[in-house]
Amino acid sequence: MRFYNSALFFAGLSAAYNGHQTKPTATIDGGVIVGTWTSLPSAPAAVNKFLGVPFAAPPKRFEPPQNHKPWTRPLDTRTRKPACVQEFAFAQPVLNLTLALFNTPPPEESEDCLYLNVWAPAKPAPKGGRAVMFWIYGGGLYFGDASIAQYDGSHFAAYEDVVIVAANYRTNVFGFPDAPELDIKERNLGFLDQRLALDWVQRNIHAFGGNPNKVTIFGESAGSFSVDALLTSFPAKSTPPFRAAIMESGQLSYRGSPNVGKPYPDGKLSWDALAAALNCTDAQSNLTCISAAPASTIKEIIESEFLFFFPVFDNQTFFSNSAERRKAGDIARIPILSGTNADEGRFIVYSQNNLTAYLQQALGAAPTPDLVAAVERQYPIGSERYPTTYDALADIDTDISFQCGAALVANDTAAVGIPSWRYYYNASFPNTARFPDSRAYHSSEIESVFSTYPVANSTAAQRELSGFMRGAWAKFAKDPAAGPGWKAIDVNKKGAADVAVFTAEQPKKVKLVTQSEVDGRCAFWRDILAGRY
Repeated sequence: MRFYNSALFFAGLSAAYNGHQTKPTATIDGGVIVGTWTSLPSAPAAVNKFLGVPFAAPPKRFEPPQNHKPWTRPLDTRTRKPACVQEFAFAQPVLNLTLALFNTPPPEESEDCLYLNVWAPAKPAPKGGRAVMFWIYGGGLYFGDASIAQYDGSHFAAYEDVVIVAANYRTNVFGFPDAPELDIKERNLGFLDQRLALDWVQRNIHAFGGNPNKVTIFGESAGSFSVDALLTSFPAKSTPPFRAAIMESGQLSYRGSPNVGKPYPDGKLSWDALAAALNCTDAQSNLTCISAAPASTIKEIIESEFLFFFPVFDNQTFFSNSAERRKAGDIARIPILSGTNADEGRFIVYSQNNLTAYLQQALGAAPTPDLVAAVERQYPIGSERYPTTYDALADIDTDISFQCGAALVANDTAAVGIPSWRYYYNASFPNTARFPDSRAYHSSEIESVFSTYPVANSTAAQRELSGFMRGAWAKFAKDPAAGPGWKAIDVNKKGAADVAVFTAEQPKKVKLVTQSEVDGRCAFWRDILAGRY
């Protein structure tokens, strides 16, 4: 990787830092932007915030993003911009829970949404510039917004002396239209949005004291899907626009038989259903017809009809053989930190209580009686551990959708000589428990990582754990080769204790456990998905 302009880089180390002025400025390739600032208790620096910075022109529907044209007057970047058009197509209980977890009330939405936010320490950067952490939000690739409160980068900037960037990207049909009329390389628009935002970072992060050679990408859920897609789409001898990666609760490489994870269905079926609902009767011109429909109408249809849109294998942003590329070492030689939460599925299967229906959805086919019986032996419903079907389904989904895939990512990465660290988050706190008996549910680690948990009713353990995790993430970003503070995975040492467990009981240090302690049922699921039952 190289600096785009070394003179601009060193000039930019102090360009954005005007002490505690209420309107810090920065000069980027589009022009001058004006931000705001905040301060946090006992922090060594205030934080400059630039919110709603355009990294692309207002996008044309179903077209790849383009660079924004320069502006002539200073641009006000003190206010967050709208989210991209969201799809909350879930059963009502899960819809309500989703809004409670991610954003209440729902955000303002617009197709003009390709903006990003920057948080940077309000003091001159050290020689060589600061590490940069580029956040990619989750939401299943159906919804998401870089500006929700949980993703505020102020604590990272203030206490860890890093620059945080969080960018919007298009989701659902607006981001992943599986339209036959589109070139295959122009269907994963959301992934292309992320790449253009990373390119913006390479060109502009010097203006905020960041070093473009020190970028770490990190994301959760679909954000982690996106990180995995980026990792596996750059070949081994390439120079990607990042040097490290953190994956929280998600991966794309191992989906479907014989791997672990739920396969994506054919998104073209949803495209055709959307066309029919809009009375687009000529299959040759469905793209033109759908392009002309109001965004609000499209949103209403895809939500009411439960239409889902997914990435396609374009072998550019998303490879059909990602797992094989990782196993062969033909991916970016990028150190990774990856992990999951102990109770991911308690949110994902919230309100579900039918094992057979769940297995059909998860495995893509009606389960046989023998298969159902085998699963029940592994997850005995009515036992002390699984008093209800929901409790069993929650653990099943944790294993299928998260735990076992995370093990493959971490170990296959380490096996080809790429440094790989793994964590396991097993903490819960009353002020972040947003549904009954939620435990360490999917996404619950985010508020610990960003230190954006509610201040009201927070505990000393919660504050200490958050500071420790935030510090570990930043330490890894500053020196990926050294790692986050515990030993890397060594696949040659069987039974080694190399998974770091974060708990409320030991909030200021990690407990190392063996992989077998958290991956005990993964061999069972690999047998299931390989067709042995």
